[in-house]
Amino acid sequence: MHETDSALVARARQGDSAAFEELVRRHLKACYAVALARVGQPADAEDVVQDAFVTALWKLEDCRSPDRFGAWLLEIVRNRAHNYRRYQSMRDALPLTDATPVPSGNDPERDAERGELKEHLLRALETLTELQREVILLFDFEGWPHREIAEKLGISEGSARVHLSNARRTLRSSLGMYKPGGELK
Repeated sequence: MHETDSALVARARQGDSAAFEELVRRHLKACYAVALARVGQPADAEDVVQDAFVTALWKLEDCRSPDRFGAWLLEIVRNRAHNYRRYQSMRDALPLTDATPVPSGNDPERDAERGELKEHLLRALETLTELQREVILLFDFEGWPHREIAEKLGISEGSARVHLSNARRTLRSSLGMYKPGGELK
């Protein structure tokens, strides 16, 4: 039997760690997608998600609508990502993109092309609004239906569809100009 979020929250509030672990498993992918959309780097997104889950555990009593736990948790993720970006912008360190990447296979040319494509894709994602990034990552990479995206992000289903359409159009335009070797067509 599949327990509702509300039932799991009630159990977690009573100290049942297995219930909170189930909530983490259930919402991890969505939280990661939202964090990645906000901060842009996988390692940073993992940090944000971990911090958000710790915050959610500490503030579980503050969740006024346990049946909407997922939406409440995603709001925490967005806030943590915002704080993380603000903190990062104040630091005077060199960005990790300046580090020399380690080759990942036996074909250096293919590895270089993949690295360039990944860099171009990340730059293209940065041109989207935060909400567009969240919608496209949840829909295209996580396979969520529009109804669930709308519910979790607190928008209408129609709005989710519009944001997805606009995001795809922007990405097609940006990525359509890319060809291997990092040159623009």
